[in-house]
Amino acid sequence: MTTTPDTPAVRRYLLDLQQRIVAALQDADGQPFLSDGWEREPGGRLEGDGLSRLIEGGAVFERGGVNFSHVRGRVLPPSATQHRPELAGAPFEAMGVSLVLHPHNPFVPTVHMNVRMFAALPADATAVVWFGGGMDLTPYYGFERDAQHFHRSCEAALQAHGEDLYPRFKSWCDEYFFLKHRNEPRGIGGIFFDDFSLPDGEGGFDASFAMMRSVGDAFLGAYLPILERRQVLPYGERERDFQAYRRGRYVEFNLVFDRGTLFGLQSGGRTESILMSMPPLVKWRYDWKPEEGTQEAKLYSDFLRPRDWAHEQATHLWL
Repeated sequence: MTTTPDTPAVRRYLLDLQQRIVAALQDADGQPFLSDGWEREPGGRLEGDGLSRLIEGGAVFERGGVNFSHVRGRVLPPSATQHRPELAGAPFEAMGVSLVLHPHNPFVPTVHMNVRMFAALPADATAVVWFGGGMDLTPYYGFERDAQHFHRSCEAALQAHGEDLYPRFKSWCDEYFFLKHRNEPRGIGGIFFDDFSLPDGEGGFDASFAMMRSVGDAFLGAYLPILERRQVLPYGERERDFQAYRRGRYVEFNLVFDRGTLFGLQSGGRTESILMSMPPLVKWRYDWKPEEGTQEAKLYSDFLRPRDWAHEQATHLWL
């Protein structure tokens, strides 16, 4: 079978990234993450291994997971070839780290981050390799300072790899994490990229891999300061109720639109790991709208719309 360039280096980086992130999150929560390693039997539809790290009922995180997986399959699923139809039917290799954190406190936003490498492996041909990933923030109560910090961290992570990448990947994120049936964004965005590979003349595999590493390495600095600021804010049943309602949007996006979820399910992936991103408590209501002038309404009017967060000046510096 065709092999990908320096697959072991990508795997080593991803496992180290997972460990670094889990260590920092355990320090923030005070409760250890569960560790669930798994391996697929050779000869099946999907081969490979992974390590799921999960927390439920922690002091800070109501539910969260940081997953590593490395799989090989006989045929790329449809979700992976919608932008690369010429690769339909090819064997593939994929590996990545994906995380979602759902805090207890409604003033602390849910966050998602993913970095991954894909390779289509046509018989007797050069492997077609690309990278994907990004991170995005889903607040329940909006704070300009948090949105600006998160986006500026994303911009800084990409700066060394090309000044055009942040605006390009930010727009991609705004477009991707959008619930078409609701006509609203999932959150305040961040960055998103997929099918990304630089030509050999621009650094090829090594430069693309370096860019992916910069995104992964930026996550803790982008999220932990927000967590530390908002975790101390008091909240009540009203805020928890709104959080559960807005979490419903998260579920809808992941099950209807998310390419990673669809890829995992279509390729016969491990269901427990794939659906680890689901929040533990969710509510739906019929045609509900927040009362005008409330903080809940301001989430919709001021935050759930595209804004140039990285370059805006805060209007409420104390927030």
